[in-house]
Amino acid sequence: MGQYALKIGLSALILVAIAEVAKRNTFWAAALASLPLTSLLAFVLLYVDTGDTQKVATLAGGIFWLVLPSLLLFVLLPILLRNGWGFWLSLVTASAATALAYLGMIKLLGVFGIRL
Repeated sequence: MGQYALKIGLSALILVAIAEVAKRNTFWAAALASLPLTSLLAFVLLYVDTGDTQKVATLAGGIFWLVLPSLLLFVLLPILLRNGWGFWLSLVTASAATALAYLGMIKLLGVFGIRL
């Protein structure tokens, strides 16, 4: 139980740190958020829990392929906001487009025989 509390605490700490830094300086918040901290934490915790380097390698490969469609969110959201869309509508629209991009990527990877 303590291990889960530690995982939740570390994850929450990262999110809160980014949000707090963003209040003062959006550049440094973006820099912090762009670091693969969540991925690094997931690699370490998966390895500590399982000791299985193949699982870590598979996770890393999957993250690589799925980062590509996730970039759509970071392109589309500011475009919508700068064109006068409201925050929530922009967020929902960009998120939905990103979800569709994920589905498209998974289908495309399947065509090439890459399984996540």
